[in-house]
Amino acid sequence: MFALSRVTLLQAVGLGPPTRRLWATRLAWLALCWSTHTWAQATLGALPPAVEDALQRAKLPREALSVVVLPVGAAGPARLSHQAEAVRNPASLMKLVTTSAALDLLGPAFQWRTPVFVDGKLRDGVLQGHVYVQGSGDPKLGVEQLWLLMRRLHGLGIRQIQGDIVLDRSAFSLPPHDPAGFDGEPLRPYNAAPDAFLVNFKSLSLQFVPDPANKLAHVHVEPPLAGVQVQSTVPLMGGDCSDYRAALRAEWGNPLQVRFMGGFPASCSEKLWPVAYADPERFAARAVQGMWQHVGGQLNGSVRDGVVPAGLKPVFLVESPTLGEVVRDINKFSNNVMAEQVFLSLALQKRGQATPSVAKEVLEVWWRERLGTEPPLLDKGSGLSRDQRISAQALAHLLQWDWRQAFMPELIASLPLTGVDGTLKRSKSSANAHLKTGSLKDAMGIAGYVDGQNGQRFVLVAMVNHANANQARPVMDALIDWTAGR
Repeated sequence: MFALSRVTLLQAVGLGPPTRRLWATRLAWLALCWSTHTWAQATLGALPPAVEDALQRAKLPREALSVVVLPVGAAGPARLSHQAEAVRNPASLMKLVTTSAALDLLGPAFQWRTPVFVDGKLRDGVLQGHVYVQGSGDPKLGVEQLWLLMRRLHGLGIRQIQGDIVLDRSAFSLPPHDPAGFDGEPLRPYNAAPDAFLVNFKSLSLQFVPDPANKLAHVHVEPPLAGVQVQSTVPLMGGDCSDYRAALRAEWGNPLQVRFMGGFPASCSEKLWPVAYADPERFAARAVQGMWQHVGGQLNGSVRDGVVPAGLKPVFLVESPTLGEVVRDINKFSNNVMAEQVFLSLALQKRGQATPSVAKEVLEVWWRERLGTEPPLLDKGSGLSRDQRISAQALAHLLQWDWRQAFMPELIASLPLTGVDGTLKRSKSSANAHLKTGSLKDAMGIAGYVDGQNGQRFVLVAMVNHANANQARPVMDALIDWTAGR
């Protein structure tokens, strides 16, 4: 563009037979246009000095950064554009694609429903038969929801189940999952696999409550897991609280027993440690049996996987929070397994078949229909992937499109607020901005909306792919502050 000779430019504006004065006037106008465009090109190719300085301090080359700043409206030139069309790994920024599609295709009021079935005769509090619980992909079936489910079952008058509790997890069809496969950290909750009947993210919550008078800390665990013993106390010890987990020297090798070979620093206040269960395939069964026993129920059979018999009607349904609330948890705290639950639920709701490949197809079709361009390279929908790719420009256009949709308030409210909450709580930026963050070993990014001056608002997308990407946080803060000053 603009790689034209002066004669070609004159022809392009349709000059007629020239006069000396007319030539002078028109040439002056063209010169102004040419110089203005040249300035604009230089501005778009340059980076703000504060950003350049932050890159240097982080030992990041300019080529590692892609950034684009656009007005929230579709019209108007970019205020900043640097390698905006380069495709990069966005890390958890990919959750914006998943959650935008879900809010559009399912609606903010969508809810997951987990039906419970009873098959058998109830006499004097004893059920001669089985209980079935059918998972539908609820991303937020936590300890409280499981307790309520069991209380409602107990409220039907069932005190003892002679048969089994059967978990129907057939709504999702998934390949085998190795929780250590991504980064060698199988006990990190972010590596949990999706599941049609996902209970508490397949994770334990260990609470340590110091008791100085008795020189120990009490250990409480949620949810209660049938057949699993967790050490109830640990001794208090000296030292600071900066790495209390290492001080505890936990042993996780035996899924039926959790022990601590160390102690809990006396300088610590109460701490909550979420840990992925060492046998994730059995977590739901142990949690269901443990909670049934916790509410006073007895089980003569076992908790096992199976399928609800055809024609059996549910006795009640357990409803999830709305999708709008779920999206808030996904984006504020960058919850991977919740995002993957939503990703697969899109396939289940739109195609009746929840597999990763079908979910990708649903999102690709949606992107083409809504954005009118080729879709990004998708993987799990959560961003926990080395293979996904998208450009800053494409993500910015998605955010511009989101701005014009009826669900826009729910999406913006789901994004962390700089210096206030979620994954941006520690941001050093002084701007008002709602931004999704993303971080992997070699990737970091931000994407969302920044309040500028005079009531203006901008879309900001920035991504760094480099071995030093974990040093890029000051770069992101500099970009946020620069955008807020426009």
